[in-house]
This record gives sequence, C-alpha cells and structure tokens, in this order.
Amino acid sequence: MVELELQDARLDAVFHALADSTRRTMLQLLSHGECSVGELGAPFRMSFAGASKHVKTLERAGLVSRTVQGRAHICRLEPAALATADAWLRYYEGFWNNRLDALEQALRRDADSGK
Repeated sequence: MVELELQDARLDAVFHALADSTRRTMLQLLSHGECSVGELGAPFRMSFAGASKHVKTLERAGLVSRTVQGRAHICRLEPAALATADAWLRYYEGFWNNRLDALEQALRRDADSGK
C-alpha cells in the first residue's frame, strides 16, 4: 500500500511537471545534452530565479538532476521518471484500444443486423 502511494505521488509530480509548456520545452532542450539553468531560461527571456523555479519542479518530479560547477548550475535529463509515466500511459492505451475495438465490433454487428 505504501509503495503504491509512493508511486502515485511520483506520477503526480511527473504529470504536474509535464503540464507546463515551459517545462516541456526545457526537457526538450535537455534531450540534446546538459544545459545550465540560464540556458534553459534563455528561450523564454526568463530570469535565473524564474528558470530555477521551473527546474526545481522538474527535479522534484525526478525528471532532471542538477549539479553545481562553480557558479553554474548544470542540468541533466533523467529519463527514468519519464519511463514510469510512459508505462502508466501504455497500460491505459491498451485498455482504451481494447474498448474501442469492442465498440467497433458492436457497431459492425448493429450495422450488419440492420441490413
């Protein structure tokens, strides 16, 4: 039960982080390699503090890790959290595909019986 609640909290954090287009763009930038917090905020003309706030949300979700090198805060994409969300989405994709297949069959039966 505790493990399930922990997994739910992780998924909530991931989906919360992904709900914002700025953070999704930051993840896209990180998919090409490490970036500083300043580099992540630059496309949005965002202050370091503003970019850092978004990065903290991504860190809490486990999507990003940050290291400090001198004065630079370097961010790296952590794909494991995305894999967890992907697995959750794939489960429901399979469920809905099965339901849509059943609906299609029912509609065909109705159409065939109406002839």
